Amino acid sequence: MVAMYQIFGRQVGSHYLAMGVLGALFGGTYMAFSGPSKKTVQTPPINASSPDEADFIQNFLKQADADEKAKH
Repeated sequence: MVAMYQIFGRQVGSHYLAMGVLGALFGGTYMAFSGPSKKTVQTPPINASSPDEADFIQNFLKQADADEKAKH
């Protein structure tokens, strides 16, 4: 026989309560340690007065990122 508990006006078996508690425990632990799925890097918009200036800025930023990665 299983012990029955009265929850919100309904009878619930103790084995269902145990499964719910364990599911919430392991599910919460998994979600807490999984972290964010993907980090996105947002760059500010480039406000250039000409397309040549915009290309220069983008090339400069790519070169700076490459130099930074080469140091590490």
